[in-house]
Amino acid sequence: MRALEIRQVGPADLDAVYAISLATGHNGGDASHLYQDGKLLGHIYSAPYAALEARLALVIEDDEGVAGFAVGTPDTQRWHDRLEAEWWPQLRREYDDPSTIPSAQWSADQRRAFAIHHPEQPPKQVVEAYPAHVHLNLSPRLQGRGAGALLFSEWVARASRLGIKAMHVGVNRANGRAVRFWSKLGFEQLQLADDCPSRTIWMGRS
Repeated sequence: MRALEIRQVGPADLDAVYAISLATGHNGGDASHLYQDGKLLGHIYSAPYAALEARLALVIEDDEGVAGFAVGTPDTQRWHDRLEAEWWPQLRREYDDPSTIPSAQWSADQRRAFAIHHPEQPPKQVVEAYPAHVHLNLSPRLQGRGAGALLFSEWVARASRLGIKAMHVGVNRANGRAVRFWSKLGFEQLQLADDCPSRTIWMGRS
């Protein structure tokens, strides 16, 4: 068994990145039973980073192939502006906006299509204090083996060379394992001025 390898993402890794996004997209577990289009989660949470911010898009590989990724960007506000210019337009041509249908009737695919047409942005208070952000997902076969901390450590090293000093993550409130993971890596839950109940917990590290 060879040691885990961490490296920058390449074009040949994209299918694996999409697959991992789907395999971890339901509160950290497999979401494949929820979606007809298995690429929707990747379109939103991972693939744009591999395409547009490859310097901060890393994969971790074991004997079976790519088994996880860490992606992010130094400037969240500029990132959303870039997505509007370079990423969302093509996807909006491919996926219909379900806004004309009552949201209670939406399928999982339609909920993600809505997010493509109407992307959620983190609270301004979070972005101002923690401008960078990161996403990290591991295939089940690597979870609980310390691979996530190893991958994040390498991501932070590269981010630091780009001058990144403060970053945030958004975590699904139902995914307690992810909350614990980020807490162990030094992220603290942020108390927002307009802290209304939400499915997303915002956490920051500086």
